[in-house]
Amino acid sequence: MPLSKKSFPSYLIGFALSCVSSVLYAETLEQAWTIAIENNHRIKAAKADISAYDQQLYAAEGQQLPTVNLSSGYTQLSVTPSIKAKFGGQTAQFPSAQDGFFKSQAIVSVPVYTSGVISHNISAAEAALEASKHQEVSTIFDLKMQVAEAYITVLRSEGALQVAQSHVDSMAAHSKDAQNRFNQGVVARNDVLAATVEQANAQQKVVQVKNQIDIAKARYNQLLNRSLVAAVQLTPQYPKSPEGSLKDLNDTALKYRPELSVLSQQIASLEQQSQSVSSGLLPQISVNGGYQYEQNRYQVHEGMWMVNVGMQWKLFDGSTRHKSDAIVRQALALKEQRDELTSMIGLQVRQAWLDAQESQKRVEVAKQTIAQANENLKVSTDRYQQGLSVNTDLLKAEDLRTMAHDNLNNAQYDLALATLHLRYALGML
Repeated sequence: MPLSKKSFPSYLIGFALSCVSSVLYAETLEQAWTIAIENNHRIKAAKADISAYDQQLYAAEGQQLPTVNLSSGYTQLSVTPSIKAKFGGQTAQFPSAQDGFFKSQAIVSVPVYTSGVISHNISAAEAALEASKHQEVSTIFDLKMQVAEAYITVLRSEGALQVAQSHVDSMAAHSKDAQNRFNQGVVARNDVLAATVEQANAQQKVVQVKNQIDIAKARYNQLLNRSLVAAVQLTPQYPKSPEGSLKDLNDTALKYRPELSVLSQQIASLEQQSQSVSSGLLPQISVNGGYQYEQNRYQVHEGMWMVNVGMQWKLFDGSTRHKSDAIVRQALALKEQRDELTSMIGLQVRQAWLDAQESQKRVEVAKQTIAQANENLKVSTDRYQQGLSVNTDLLKAEDLRTMAHDNLNNAQYDLALATLHLRYALGML
């Protein structure tokens, strides 16, 4: 039904508002990252790990502080403690304590010198905390890369749907032309059948691509921790590709990749733990003081203050040195892993950089091919309508046009994905 002059402005305003609404609700990649990080369970687990290591650091620092021990108890003896004494050649027995008595004490101990046990424990806890923080960054990077890949997959599938739908429309128009020319007796029925089959094949492709879109959106929603059937509308906005030579990019990756920092801090933590264990074989000096009370009516002073300086020194311990060596070997194992990871990072940077270069060239070639493929189809259609070419020439031209648009769609999203992979490899995602 045609629109009246009065209703046309309302229709135009409604259409504009719907466009604005769709733009407002279309998610960018940055917005998707924010939502995923806020809701992801692995990120929450990483934050909990940081909190745990933070408490371990407080525990290590607490070893420097005084400790206060309170103890009390009541003792009942089977006999009354007594002492013997001789007076005038005779032996007499006198009670020295009660057979039942109450005893309590409050002792304060302060470590004065521990040969590095406490300081190395604190350094080990600090390194472990830093490792957990870098591990959180690494987990965030992994999640962001997964979201980016799902994001690109949705956009790529939607682009493929547009290409597939344009193929259906083109084949529908050609099928109509073939039917008209057959009705006029200009072409054989074979042209109509071939056009109909190609149109059906094109519609099948649309069905397949729509299924791929549904799966891609479900995966995207799952990463954002929301309903798998939630509406998804995306805006194709991506970070810029990093600039610099391959060597500069590789140096940047070795500087910023959080996985390397995790291993470095874990190695430092183990080395400090090893030194702390070894320091346990050296002198340990502490000052102890407090108040002691023991119920005893035979004693002049039942309660008294005390202070002492104590030293412990393990001259021989058959297990401590082996424990220290075991921790050192764990650190050596992590160093080997770090060296292997360094090599892998170099490979990742090189591969992502080459993929980006290749995709950029493919985009440029595909853009040039699009115009030629469209012109080729236009010429083939005109020639067919004028009876100057056969049906197979037009179908081949349409296949070439569809292939050209598919190539451009894939090249553009391959370039976006390669750029994101390169930023991930550099630790700059």
